[in-house]
Amino acid sequence: MNPEIERRRTFAIISHPDAGKTTLTEKFLLFGGQIQVAGAVKSNKIRKTATSDWMDIEKQRGISVSTSVMEFDYGDYKVNILDTPGHQDFAEDTYRTLTAVDSAIIVVDGAKGVETQTRKLMEVCRMRNTPVIIFINKMDREGRDPFDLLDELEEELKIKVRPLSWPINQGAKFKGVYNIYEQKLDLFTPDKQRITEKIEIDIASDELDARVGEQDAAQLRNDLELIDGVYPEFDVETYRSAEVAPVFFGSALNNFGVQELLNCFVEIAPSPRATQADEREVKPEEPKFTGFIFKITANIDPNHRSCIAFCKVCSGKFVRNQPYLHVRQGKTMRFTSPTQFMAQRKSTIDEAWAGDIVGLPDSGGVFKIGDTLTEGEQLHFRGLPSFSPEMFKYIENDDPMRSKQLEKGIAQLMDEGVAQLFVNQFNGRKIIGTVGQLQFEVIQYRLENEYNAKCRWEPVHLYKACWISSDDDRELEAFKKRKYQYMAKDKEGRDVFLADSGYVLSMAQQDFENIRFHFTSEY
Repeated sequence: MNPEIERRRTFAIISHPDAGKTTLTEKFLLFGGQIQVAGAVKSNKIRKTATSDWMDIEKQRGISVSTSVMEFDYGDYKVNILDTPGHQDFAEDTYRTLTAVDSAIIVVDGAKGVETQTRKLMEVCRMRNTPVIIFINKMDREGRDPFDLLDELEEELKIKVRPLSWPINQGAKFKGVYNIYEQKLDLFTPDKQRITEKIEIDIASDELDARVGEQDAAQLRNDLELIDGVYPEFDVETYRSAEVAPVFFGSALNNFGVQELLNCFVEIAPSPRATQADEREVKPEEPKFTGFIFKITANIDPNHRSCIAFCKVCSGKFVRNQPYLHVRQGKTMRFTSPTQFMAQRKSTIDEAWAGDIVGLPDSGGVFKIGDTLTEGEQLHFRGLPSFSPEMFKYIENDDPMRSKQLEKGIAQLMDEGVAQLFVNQFNGRKIIGTVGQLQFEVIQYRLENEYNAKCRWEPVHLYKACWISSDDDRELEAFKKRKYQYMAKDKEGRDVFLADSGYVLSMAQQDFENIRFHFTSEY
């Protein structure tokens, strides 16, 4: 295989909100030499905010609302990190991101264990057979027994686990971690910016007692014996085939156990894998370039009002200024300034290989999520779902002088996939549908701050939006006539039925047997 592709590691960091994803990303960037001082997600003392939380609203709330893409070199490897939002209201962004990575790191809070969002994200990884490594964070706080945590991980995430590092005590008495993978002892000194010392040590020797105290040394020996008895020996292939998840312990905030995780990760994580298109399987080592758009972000640079489409390179080599086919539009395009990212900072690149994420300037809505680029072959990559929204509001213009800005803002934010826009056929009003309440606040904030447009929300009572299709045109027309008040079009011009209650939806499904009701937009 091509050595350039072989050295790529593209992965997402996922978890429940507040488990420490963004903090872990910051420490990875610190080790990769990309930043000199790690920023904090929430802190009064550290003036620098986290690199991956670059939107104003993210800095204010201390949460990630959009997936950030960052790349750096680490030793012989080229690492592409995608730091995803943990908050369930932005889960769709995270699900889409998981289609563009080859592996994932799941962060679990040592005190709280497995939480709801972690379960959902693991289901997506399981559907796609994505290998995962688990990092149990916040070991410097009082938490649960490590063996109980491992049992819970196996039970809740439905995957076998194998610890590759083990904590020596926890909370106030936390002494460090024994690195099972490298067979070294890492002693803990709380420090947010510096890295801790490593000692090669024989577990049976008296030096261990001298370093961590007799009681903890004895406990560690018992624990390691138990681990070897209970868990099978670690095998890289079972991890890559997503059967076993290696587990690491540490404290991302205090920079502890992070480098062990990173060192092991770049060694064992898979290089870019084959991607399934409708027509055939695309292998990364194929000579011709193929890629798909999995995310669009508006206003990365507020001065230029530009959209960037993120393209995951699936095979071959992407070259600046080369002609590529935009399959959906049937047009050939050249990209003069493709970029690679460090969250908001970007630099122009001349080439990218399979596994890389390339930012393509998108002026005037050329791209949609799921678009394919090739060197001429008709390919369609699938698996980028839009889910049926659960919350709905009418969006109204609050400043008649700025209706153009509002139109443009809504169009760009909907292309990002932040939420979905439906136009009611009965009264022509615009309805925004989202998965969670927080998205309405983010849309309003971004319209005002990025597009200088004001909107207000008005309530609309709806239960579900579903896309409809049928082979029987007469029945479809009859349905649309009868449900005229509840019919809408999405931004692609497809028919959407807006049911105002579960009862109405189930009656419609009974009365019109030849009509199919779809709850994701990918049908």
